[in-house]
Amino acid sequence: MTIDEQLAYLKKGLAELIREDELRERLIQSEKTGRLLRVKAGFDPTAPDLHLGHTVLLRKMKHFQDLGHTVIFLIGDMTGIIGDPTGRNTARPPMTRDEINLNAETYKAQVFKILDPQKTEVRFNSEWLEPLRFEEVVRLCSKYTIARILERDEFSKRYKDGIPISVHELLYPLVQAYDSVALECDVEMGGTDQKFNLLVGREIQRDSGQPPQIVATVPLLEGTDGIEKMSKSKGNYIGITEPPKVMFRKVMRISDALMWRYWELLTDKSLPEIAAMKSDEPMQVKMRLARQIVADFHSAAAAEQAQADFDSEVREGQEPADIETIALPNGTGKSLPKILLAAGLAESRTDAERKIKAGAVEIDGVKCTTLTVDLPPGIHVFHVGKQWRRVRF
Repeated sequence: MTIDEQLAYLKKGLAELIREDELRERLIQSEKTGRLLRVKAGFDPTAPDLHLGHTVLLRKMKHFQDLGHTVIFLIGDMTGIIGDPTGRNTARPPMTRDEINLNAETYKAQVFKILDPQKTEVRFNSEWLEPLRFEEVVRLCSKYTIARILERDEFSKRYKDGIPISVHELLYPLVQAYDSVALECDVEMGGTDQKFNLLVGREIQRDSGQPPQIVATVPLLEGTDGIEKMSKSKGNYIGITEPPKVMFRKVMRISDALMWRYWELLTDKSLPEIAAMKSDEPMQVKMRLARQIVADFHSAAAAEQAQADFDSEVREGQEPADIETIALPNGTGKSLPKILLAAGLAESRTDAERKIKAGAVEIDGVKCTTLTVDLPPGIHVFHVGKQWRRVRF
């Protein structure tokens, strides 16, 4: 690729690049000297179970790898050992070294589905933070002012609202910046919510006699609801270790408008290639997207099977081969709403009655519109909307 082509490839899907002219110059120098750029992103060791929202950043890291550069997957184990300093989760206890190491191995098993392990350095920031003497910590603190740190939106809002801010929280931007100094980073990547910390890294590197890192931020991916940021707590996530069939169906549930954002942020397709697909039938384009995502995290064969299952079970309404079997608890009786609730096929008794009256409930292939059933002992197949259960009576 030419330098312009490299820049276009690296900029695709970024929220912001600070500064493009500096990145251009480093790419030119890398081409001339053969020195690879060092590209870093930090990850929290307390949450190693990744979803597609996390992979937006990982995919941009991969794009640097595609151009031959070195990616540093930095695990912030010092943060994990200290505990959560932000006040967002006061119940989270400090982590042990064994817990951090276990989570690190889980991370590796997931991130190397995207990143090339041969071009990836996995580092822990305790490597350089633990040996720091108190004198060196004080010297690091002298490089930045409280006024500048309070410019961060989170801190300024809490300060105005009278919400306490502990001193160790103020150190976090400096600690993250020191990581960049220790690793001699050319580029640091993170979500848009990390912009302040990444910019502090530029200042501390400059003060330490290093060229300031380029800052590249990625957008926060919307979840399957198309509104909120993808999050397990909001239930709008697609986990990268979920079964192929589940991943495929979750992708197929997103809106047509959101589909294009997923194509841009979750695949290696170029913007012209994505634009060319907009004249195609949306359902077919979405199925290609679902196949691509499943193939990335499982295999092409798994993606084909997931689509075949989707076609037969969802589009044609055939009985799935892997229906969950539920044993009814004692005392459920003959009440169909109670049975649907116990089988996880309704959210409430009212919801169950609504589905029954609407004719959405089938038992052993026969539509059931009565509120009581008298079924013989054994296993019966329930089909409610797109959900299936084998229910043992």
